[in-house]
Amino acid sequence: MLIRLSLVFTYIFYCIRFAVAPWRYFQLNAPYFNEQRNLFSKLDMDKRIPKQWLLEQFMDLGARDPSHYPVFVKPEWGQNSQGVVRVDNLMQLNALRQQRTDRHPFYLIQQAAQEKREFELFMIPNENNLQQFSLLSVTETCNRSGDALPVNGIYNQDSYYQDCAEHLTDQQLQTIWGHLKQLGDYRIARYGVRANSLEDLIAGRFHVVEVNLYVPMPLLLLVKQMTLLKKLKFIKQAMKQLVFVTQTIPTTQQNKSVFFKKLRVAQRLKSVNKTI
Repeated sequence: MLIRLSLVFTYIFYCIRFAVAPWRYFQLNAPYFNEQRNLFSKLDMDKRIPKQWLLEQFMDLGARDPSHYPVFVKPEWGQNSQGVVRVDNLMQLNALRQQRTDRHPFYLIQQAAQEKREFELFMIPNENNLQQFSLLSVTETCNRSGDALPVNGIYNQDSYYQDCAEHLTDQQLQTIWGHLKQLGDYRIARYGVRANSLEDLIAGRFHVVEVNLYVPMPLLLLVKQMTLLKKLKFIKQAMKQLVFVTQTIPTTQQNKSVFFKKLRVAQRLKSVNKTI
């Protein structure tokens, strides 16, 4: 919570300093916001993921079953792994389906990636050239449970994080950035991918598990070995850069009510999760 507050207040501070309206944050990725569904649709994002990195994913309406298991069942508008459940067979899937009511959101079924390691890629582009990055962090998400396919996230006490920066050169970061640019022209994003190694990640041998465009907190800030001073320095650098990027939003871009619509669905998701 303190990390999130630090991000928010630092962003607001630089907004005031550079005369930028803080609420413009919610327009950073607004062109990708689906107003019909009131969310950043995971299925919309799938259409922008190259085939070699795409995991099979479809809306779970009960008429289609996975071709094989395990799979992950996730709410269409969830984030931070809220409501995500791993399912290992059809019996478990049908039991989940029977718990749902009309109050529940739509759910997606995503095929499990077979790669062994999970990485989080957080990026903010350069305000002078959005085709280049100003900030790109690579963080490995680990799990001490011994489970090969856990539901990692900030709500999983077995999850922990490791900074991969010392293992990557500037050229390798540029190569990873080249991969990310094929997923969409976002002004801020956090990508979850699975690969067998950093070498495979650099070489483009991975699968995309998640793309977070709404409030993507960099998981680098959850690395326990990272000093508080270094975290504060990162927050300052990232939020200052994000304000510069906010200034690049075209005045002609359509404003969308992203915050209030996401707030409503988040409250709904939180209430129905208590019944699962």
